[in-house]
Amino acid sequence: MRRSLLILSLALCARALADQPAPHLVARSGEAMGTVVDIRVWTSDDDKARAAIDAAFDEIARVERLMTTWRDDSDIARLNAAAGVAPVVVSPETLECVKRSLEFSRRSGGAFDVTFYALHGLWKFDQDLDPRLPDPAEVKRRIKLIDYRKLVVDEKKRTLFLKEKGMRVNLGGIGKGYAVDRATKVLRDRGFRDAIVQAGGDLMLAGSKGGRPWQAGIRDPRGERDVYFAIGAVTDHAFSTAGDYERFFFVDGKRYHHIIDPKTGWPATRARSVTIWAPDATTADGLDDPVLIMGWKEGLAMIDQLGPQVGAVVVDADNQVHVSKSMQGIVTILRPPTPGP
Repeated sequence: MRRSLLILSLALCARALADQPAPHLVARSGEAMGTVVDIRVWTSDDDKARAAIDAAFDEIARVERLMTTWRDDSDIARLNAAAGVAPVVVSPETLECVKRSLEFSRRSGGAFDVTFYALHGLWKFDQDLDPRLPDPAEVKRRIKLIDYRKLVVDEKKRTLFLKEKGMRVNLGGIGKGYAVDRATKVLRDRGFRDAIVQAGGDLMLAGSKGGRPWQAGIRDPRGERDVYFAIGAVTDHAFSTAGDYERFFFVDGKRYHHIIDPKTGWPATRARSVTIWAPDATTADGLDDPVLIMGWKEGLAMIDQLGPQVGAVVVDADNQVHVSKSMQGIVTILRPPTPGP
C-alpha cells in the first residue's frame, strides 16, 4: 500500500512539473530618462514577473524624478538653482549617485565631470538639434565653471553645494546606469535574479539565461543600427556603450557629437565608441564617457587598474579596436568596424 502511494505521489509530482510552463522571457518596454527602457525576466511565472517588472519601471521613474534637469522640483534642479548661494538637502539616492560621479572624476583626472552642464544651451544635440557651432569665446568663458572639485558633498547633513554661481550639474553621464541598478535590485528583491535591464546604451545582464551566459552585442559605430562588430558572453555583469554616433551633426565634413570633453568644451575626438564591462551598471556608465574622452591608451590604462571584473573595448578615432586585458576571452570580434567619417 505504501509503495503504491509513493508511486502515485511521484506520478502526481511529475505531472505537476510537466504542466508548468518552461522558463522563458517576459518583457516590457517603455520610455524614461529620454531613452527606451527594456526589461526582460527569465521565468516560468508570468504574472509574478510582470508585477516585478512594473515595480522596476516605477523605481526608474522615481529615480528620474529625483535627478532630472527637466523638473524644477528635482534634487538636481534645486542644486543648480542654489549654485553659489547655499547647500541643498537631497535624497540618499542623489547623494550616492553624486558621490560615485566624483569617484569617477578623480580616477579620470576630470575627464568625467558632472559640472559640464555649465555648457548647457551651447550645444544642441537632442530634440532641439541645431547643427551650428557655438561661439568659441563663450565656450572658453563657460569651461571656467566646470570643476568637479567645487561640488561639495556633506554626508552628515546630506547636502550638495556648488561653490560658484553659474555652475550646473547634470547626471546624464551616470544616472541611467544608476537607475538600471536600482531596477535590477527591485527584480532581485522579488526573487528574479536572471534578467535584462536596458536603458539606451546602459545594459545590466543579471544572472544568466537558464544557466547559460547572456549574449551582448557591441554596435558598429559606422554601421547600420543593430549591426554589431563584436559580441560578448556575459554573466551577471553590465555592458555600457558610449559612442559618437547617437546624437551628432556634421559641419564642413566633420562630425560633432554629444560627448563633450569638459576640459575643452568641445566634442571628444580620440575614440568612436567605448564599451565597458563591469559588475554593475553605475560603474559601467560612469566609465564609458571618460574612456572615450581620454582615448584608448590612457583609458585602458585606467581600466586595467580597476581589477579583473572591469574591462573595455575601444574603437579609436582611426577605427582600430582595442580590448583590455580583462576582456580578452570574453569578447569576440566578428569583423572590423565599418570605416567612415
